[in-house]
Amino acid sequence: IPVKRPPSRILYLCTVKRRRDFNLTSKSFHYLMKNRVLNLLSIMRKMSDATLQITSKMNGVEGKTPFLIGVGGGTASGKSTVCKRIMQKLGQVDMDQKQRQVVCISQDSFYRELSPTEIAKAEKGQFNFDHPDAFNEELIYDTLIDILAGKMVQIPMYDYRHHSVRKDEILTIYPADVVLFEGILVFYFPEVRKLFHMKLFVDTDSDIRLARRVPRDINDRGRDLEQVLYQYMTFVKPAFEEFCSPTKKFADVIIPRGADNTVAIDLIVQHIRDILNNKRNSEERSLSR
Repeated sequence: IPVKRPPSRILYLCTVKRRRDFNLTSKSFHYLMKNRVLNLLSIMRKMSDATLQITSKMNGVEGKTPFLIGVGGGTASGKSTVCKRIMQKLGQVDMDQKQRQVVCISQDSFYRELSPTEIAKAEKGQFNFDHPDAFNEELIYDTLIDILAGKMVQIPMYDYRHHSVRKDEILTIYPADVVLFEGILVFYFPEVRKLFHMKLFVDTDSDIRLARRVPRDINDRGRDLEQVLYQYMTFVKPAFEEFCSPTKKFADVIIPRGADNTVAIDLIVQHIRDILNNKRNSEERSLSR
């Protein structure tokens, strides 16, 4: 007899039923929805705390395992902006790297090295950077395992203009309490996906994403308009539909409209604050024993 699989726990922040469906005033409706979201986040936090304890014991470094959050979504959906807003609201942006409790890593730093033939294709806009094969899956996994073990890691920066990793420009990630890992395919690789304690998916309309990508690639990455549009229609859009969009089902929280969804970001920030406070209280209790 086939076993019916329970629906995945997906929380759509601020995209629930209309107010008139509940026959409530605007103020009462907002209060109800906010409480529902906070209750769900509270449940997720308790589950995550248990996962952290188990993972810490497995790594032999109890108390040092950070809370790992994956942030997925299509190209130019606002993933990095969402992470930046979270960092800003937590007061982490202007802090010294060694003192930060929350750090952010981009999946773009894990593009694999291209062969001379592939580089030639990339310069013409004919290489698919949105395909899973474009990433170094093993390096992503090993790096996240080291981060979960409380180790300091060094990550090379990616050069978008020359389609290569900058080996002379290294980002050092020091042990932190919360780590944000953002990218288009952060939930695609099963073994990597299992490492996240919380998974966010930034869901933005495709027209808006294209409108953002065109000026970004032209101004920041040295592309011309024809190349940007060709690459989008040939590689980016099909890859999103085949590889990225299906991973939305793995998300714990879906954030419509990206960084414009301030209510969603505030709730996530509060969730992270609770995690940091719980860690701080736990450390204080351990020292007082």
